[in-house]
Amino acid sequence: MPRLSRKPYVAGYFYPGDKDLLLRELDRLFRSDRGPGKVLDDRWRGKKVLGAILPHAGYMYSGEIAAHGYAAYFGSGLKKLVIVIGPNHHGLGASISIYPGGEWETPLGKVSVNEEFVEKLSRFNGYLALDDLGHKYEHSLEVHIPFLQYIHSIGNLEFEIVPIAMLLQTSNGVIELGDALVQVLKNYGVDDIFIIASTDFTHYESALSAREKDEKAFEAILKIDSMELIRNVYDYDISMCGFGPTATLLYVAEKLGGYKASLLKYGHSGEVTGDDSNVVSYASFIIYK
Repeated sequence: MPRLSRKPYVAGYFYPGDKDLLLRELDRLFRSDRGPGKVLDDRWRGKKVLGAILPHAGYMYSGEIAAHGYAAYFGSGLKKLVIVIGPNHHGLGASISIYPGGEWETPLGKVSVNEEFVEKLSRFNGYLALDDLGHKYEHSLEVHIPFLQYIHSIGNLEFEIVPIAMLLQTSNGVIELGDALVQVLKNYGVDDIFIIASTDFTHYESALSAREKDEKAFEAILKIDSMELIRNVYDYDISMCGFGPTATLLYVAEKLGGYKASLLKYGHSGEVTGDDSNVVSYASFIIYK
């Protein structure tokens, strides 16, 4: 059977499709005033970082916000395995699609999927399934891979990924995926992994309305309360596309215990377009102890 190879789908659209242009854009995102101003944020040195909540829009809109989370991750120490959990926007594939193996390709090269970790996760086979279809057109995971390649190249550390796309973003789905991750992590080693929960926050409302709604999501995130986040998303009608992946990261942090959340940067598309009447909002959080 040929080795799976996931080709980039949104290169040239969400981010530059040319290697040199992409490297220049990533450097700009980190060093800009809206970004962290540097690639490595050494304020996080010595912290035990479990993961981050990061946006996944086009780089021109959310890339600088995401860069804050990646600078904190770099500052805390790079990991050899990165689990990337994002929403499934297209409705294809399994309820929770775990990419089966092989490699992911971007203009910066190829990254291997950790097939041992994937195989262990797939044993929890209720909603979880080995499935590449759920990833074929999905941007919410793809946009993070060049960021990872960029900082890992600077840090001179190879890494592997476990890509997971959530079509089912219910409490049951979060609990099943979260419990599976906790069980596998007990054998793998929590200190050797970094979990990315990929999400944008409020969609297509005014900047003021978005901030008011997002604050309700932030309350749950800052308390590391996965089920409160899900309740608040429904109770306050928050159009947060990746609340399932975010709740999963919070659930894992709850089960492992002792973790805190810190908001690194908040922003919205109006900061780029100049139109605050109809924005998509973004935030970067770090989960640490």
